[in-house]
Amino acid sequence: MAATPATDSRERDLRDRYRSAGQEHVLRFVAELEPARREAFFDELEAVDLDLVTRLVRGDDAAALAATGGEIRPAPLVRLPSTDAEREAAARARDEGERMLRDGSVAVLTVAGGQGTRLGFDSPKGMYPIGPVSDRTLFRLFAESLHAAAATWGPYPLWMILTSPATHDATLAYFADEGHFGLPKDRLLFLMQGSMPAVDDDGKLLLAAKDRLATSPNGHGGSLLALRDRGGLAAMRDVGATTLYYFQVDNPLVPIPDPVLLGHHRLGHAEMSTKVVPKRSPDEKVGVLCEREGRTCVIEYSDLDEARMNERDADGDLVFRGGNIAVHALERSFIERIVETGEGLPYHRAHKKIPFVDERGNRVEPTNPNGTKFEMFVFDALPEARKTVTQEVAREDEFAPVKNAHGEDSPDTSRRALTEAYARWLRAAGVDVPRDADGLVPGAIEVSPRFAHDAASCAARVRESGPLEYRDGWVLTHDES
Repeated sequence: MAATPATDSRERDLRDRYRSAGQEHVLRFVAELEPARREAFFDELEAVDLDLVTRLVRGDDAAALAATGGEIRPAPLVRLPSTDAEREAAARARDEGERMLRDGSVAVLTVAGGQGTRLGFDSPKGMYPIGPVSDRTLFRLFAESLHAAAATWGPYPLWMILTSPATHDATLAYFADEGHFGLPKDRLLFLMQGSMPAVDDDGKLLLAAKDRLATSPNGHGGSLLALRDRGGLAAMRDVGATTLYYFQVDNPLVPIPDPVLLGHHRLGHAEMSTKVVPKRSPDEKVGVLCEREGRTCVIEYSDLDEARMNERDADGDLVFRGGNIAVHALERSFIERIVETGEGLPYHRAHKKIPFVDERGNRVEPTNPNGTKFEMFVFDALPEARKTVTQEVAREDEFAPVKNAHGEDSPDTSRRALTEAYARWLRAAGVDVPRDADGLVPGAIEVSPRFAHDAASCAARVRESGPLEYRDGWVLTHDES
């Protein structure tokens, strides 16, 4: 079918642009496309920042040029309280964080752009059933936490959910089907993160189909650009939220929101704060919070030399111990400063197996890495912050990610961690929860966040409910009597 004059003009302009960038090959199949597919493809091509792609391919971007030398030391930690002074500091932080929540100055962002592919789950990861007894999904668990926050401190925090092109429509449909979990719709905002095109080993853009570039989400650091471009920062201003509580969707143990982190962040006059857990072992594959030349940063485990990785202090603890769990507090003004230029954070490169269409139009599924994806990491904002706080928390209380189908960080280990956390709350409230020969709960129990969201609120609810008796398969809900 013949192209219209307008289409011809678009094609000429695109050919000129892509030829100048050495990427005209992406238009090789245009003549084969039906008009609607051709126009949609042109829309996609017009949206690509070719100057950025060219700089990334050449390697002259900020991430490639960032200094990797310089002395590093562990970031100062707000350690797990073990003295009266530390417990008093934690109490002051909680009081300040609760004041922030009562004032409505906190918004929440859940990074939820990933699919459950590694879990064998063909839906957005936030829809994964994780409740040890009820199979509550991750999204439902977080929604109930926000109901609990509103019941405890007053206003509903603005909840923003970062999706990706692969998960956006399914996430919106799921929330609609669930009646948005009873949350106020004016306190929910879905932000779709941006994408970046992938290139082959020669720096040439890859096609996923004759009418589509091979792209991937631009990383969790792309959340800051999405806040700017998709209305998140504007929504925060509208509701008076000055601080963002950030976490990733695959961690069902994260307190939402956590007044202690928020309070340490505010009392420390920080622009960005981070939670860490003590590393399980020197070689655990997590980034470590460090300082380089007076700036807080995250050093990947693979970039620590063996001496630093194994170094221990006088108490026998790892010196470089603070493992990043991707829970942050960020000031809105700080985010605005980071994204005031067009590109936001620096890009990192990942050499991956990327399916593509070859020059004959045949689909190729590579068996070895054949190209590069570009993504941003949110923790790269840390060195830009004038002040930071790094808070150490107990892994068993706050970190049980769902990443792998089996083994470590799997649904089985996450559900077990949830059951054991709930058991600790109930025991602290005077409930006799038995232990088996391995010291574990003999079965599964579950506490809805609307019944209790921590040990203190659990004790209060148990006092209201009267004596409770453990049974396997127990679920405590907000209407428990």
